[in-house]
Amino acid sequence: MIVALIVACEIGFWVLLAAGLAFRYLLRMPRTGLALLLCEPLLEVVLLVATAVDLRNGAEPGWAHGLAALYIGYTVGHGHRTVKWLDGHAAHRFGGAPKPAGPPRHGTARARYETRLWLGTLAGAAVAVALLQLAVWYVGDAGRTGPLEDWRATALRITAIHGVVALAHWVWPKKDPAGESRAGADTGKERVGR
Repeated sequence: MIVALIVACEIGFWVLLAAGLAFRYLLRMPRTGLALLLCEPLLEVVLLVATAVDLRNGAEPGWAHGLAALYIGYTVGHGHRTVKWLDGHAAHRFGGAPKPAGPPRHGTARARYETRLWLGTLAGAAVAVALLQLAVWYVGDAGRTGPLEDWRATALRITAIHGVVALAHWVWPKKDPAGESRAGADTGKERVGR
């Protein structure tokens, strides 16, 4: 049941997102579109309540309950960024707004961008770990909470791996090839001028 609800919430997320953007830009009804976009978090509340009810009714804590916590955490950590990114592209395509800038590709700007992404992952993992800990306490039987504790460890591993990726952009920043070629061209011109 929980897996089907996670799938339904994911489908509902994209349906609400598409409807919200369609009302905002195609039908020129920005308030209705915004209202639909603001309904997105209700899907996570439904999933959270359904998971708690499922556990309360005696369901064996399993991977689906852990996945629900990670899904809710991901939505908290990255849902706003996803909606904002898609809204910017819809505004460009259908609303006449300028094309949104892509993420930076090089140097410190890219490292800052990756760090902001990692902070979203960190926030999502914190929510997921908190929900999983609440579920562990709610079930109250250490012999039955193993799958929930495994998902908690998975959330922390994902956060650590993403943190290493973000840190790598600070330690080994990607050089701008255009900037390097410009610097080489300028040096070449100086040599010719001497």
